[in-house]
Amino acid sequence: MDEQQVTKMLDQLRDGEVEEIHIKKDDFLLFRPFLVTRPDFKRFRGIAQRGGDVVYHYLDVPRS
Repeated sequence: MDEQQVTKMLDQLRDGEVEEIHIKKDDFLLFRPFLVTRPDFKRFRGIAQRGGDVVYHYLDVPRS
């Protein structure tokens, strides 16, 4: 997983092309640095799943 792949996935989620993205436990540490540097970071909500995977949704209103 590289920056280009992560950016594309997050942009698709933001633009409504997909409703959610699934990040595997093994990819999380590669994925997170790209997520937290985005200006709209607070609009992404990650929900941890059993086993360590995370499902992300894009929020209309930024979380606090």
